[in-house]
Amino acid sequence: LAKHPEIKALMKPDYNLIWVVVLMVLAQLTAFYLVKDLDWKWVVFWAYVFGSCISHSMTLAIHEISHNSAFGNCKAMWNRWFGIFANLPLGLPYSISFKRYHMDHHRYLGGDGIDVDIPTNFEGWFFCTPFRKFMWIVLQPFFYAIRPLCINPKPITRLEIINLLAQLAFDVTIYYLWGVKSIFYMLAGSVLGLGLHPISGHFIAEHYMFLKGHETYSYYGPLNLLTFNVGYHNEHHDFPNIPGKSLPLVKKIAAEYYDNLPQYNSWIKVLYDFVMDDTISPYSRMKRRLKGEVKQD
Repeated sequence: LAKHPEIKALMKPDYNLIWVVVLMVLAQLTAFYLVKDLDWKWVVFWAYVFGSCISHSMTLAIHEISHNSAFGNCKAMWNRWFGIFANLPLGLPYSISFKRYHMDHHRYLGGDGIDVDIPTNFEGWFFCTPFRKFMWIVLQPFFYAIRPLCINPKPITRLEIINLLAQLAFDVTIYYLWGVKSIFYMLAGSVLGLGLHPISGHFIAEHYMFLKGHETYSYYGPLNLLTFNVGYHNEHHDFPNIPGKSLPLVKKIAAEYYDNLPQYNSWIKVLYDFVMDDTISPYSRMKRRLKGEVKQD
């Protein structure tokens, strides 16, 4: 910032995010209606080909909203309510809890017992062969759901209860209107999209140490168009209050800080290398013991 103070001008809400999220919710509602009378094979097909992309993209919209990128820091609660709305087509309550744990990830990256993005010792010990690592990728949504309860359980908040009740009401409404195939499409899209899917390469690309000494990596490939530029991950951790839309500008302005860092251009290759490289496993993360006072959401 001392060298490039113009970056401060990018620290403002991205109001276009609001309309993109609304259109994504409407797109999924349309899909719920269209799949209700299809054969099961086509429900599964469209859940993976279309629903999974929308669902994973929506989780990254929720990531943006967790940083108050939709309405700004001065309207923090507006972002929380909007996150609950964005959560609806995913089928499972996620937004409020994600925000609480994700802020810890930024404050205490790699913090032992705090950052639940770090795999458990069991994951590192068991998923150590190519086949087991492949299965770990398939089961990623389940590990991301269960891991916080094992590593850093937190008391349930009022907003989390509201998130749960709103989601249940939405799911029951979809089932009542359009039946079990629409519900299956919704849930299968979320599970498949967060598991064995090209976009899921970002889970591993962001912080797994393929090169010793490099803890965070950016990805500059085309899938950033579907993921709100989450691939610009060094830039995001440097400036978490800058919306994803503006992260390419951060890289352009401060190119001397980012151009020479290790980077990716293919999340599919990241997934392949993770499975096939015997030197990489869920253990391949920087873990540090925190000292001093730890403040969590």
